[in-house]
Amino acid sequence: MAVLVTGASGFLGGALVRQLRAEGQAVLATGRDPARSAAVGALALDLADPAAVERLTQAALRARVSQIVHCAALTAPWGPALAFRRSNVEATRTVLEVGRRLGSVRMVFISTPSVYFRFADQVALTEAEPLPPPVNAYAATKSQAEAMALAAGAVVLRPRGIYGAGDRALLPRLVRAMRAGPLPLLRGGRAATDLTHVEDVIAAIRAALASGAAGVFNISGGVALGLRDVVEAVAARSGADLRWRSMPVPVAMAAARMMEWHGALVGREPRVTRYGLGLFAYTQTLDISAARREFGWQPQIGFAEGLRRSFAEGQ
Repeated sequence: MAVLVTGASGFLGGALVRQLRAEGQAVLATGRDPARSAAVGALALDLADPAAVERLTQAALRARVSQIVHCAALTAPWGPALAFRRSNVEATRTVLEVGRRLGSVRMVFISTPSVYFRFADQVALTEAEPLPPPVNAYAATKSQAEAMALAAGAVVLRPRGIYGAGDRALLPRLVRAMRAGPLPLLRGGRAATDLTHVEDVIAAIRAALASGAAGVFNISGGVALGLRDVVEAVAARSGADLRWRSMPVPVAMAAARMMEWHGALVGREPRVTRYGLGLFAYTQTLDISAARREFGWQPQIGFAEGLRRSFAEGQ
């Protein structure tokens, strides 16, 4: 019996595929990027293509797929709404239809705590927290895809701030921002966050697959980290020249709004978005007790060790 992993050309999906195969588990993997898909032995497939349902169903039947982990998504702070809908809603519809055609399969859907985001401090959020209006197209489409996945019986995981060796988003974005100029120091730098090493996320996925748990579960490192401390630790590891610039939140948000407006005109992601500033300005941490209780998972890799591994292994 095999596990179907989508998003294998991405960070989390690729790491999951490599671990499962290293342990001898049969895996059917798909990825959007042809070159990266080939590198991990994945089927290059646009899941939003109408022909993808039949093609993936037939491949899954041949592989005798009994479990599905849907990691594929367009993850970005800014971009055209249509692109997010295609990658996050239509692609999920395809995977759910494949699961329906296969019959009795256990499915884990990877979502995001961005669905919780507000321009306000939020501490120890539980899965019962009412969701605010989405901050951007990414959050909106992931929320919609979550609802579809839950209706189909999937387990939904919301991992917070995934990082580790091979990460092409969180830590690299942060290092590039440091090298591009001073980072905004908002509200005196008192915001806190929690991050999750990729190996802990994989352990949560596997625990959820093996359990009978249902519903939505927060996943994180379980420790609130001062955002300023996180940035300074990454700067020390990367050798980036970190500079801070104190700014009032309203001034910073107004500047970001102008950058977003310009980005929309020229079709290019702005250097700074209001969502990105919000992550620097406001605390968001998660309560992970439900995952501990329902499928016995808890994080094992603290931030200091996770950061050491990230850079030691070529971050």
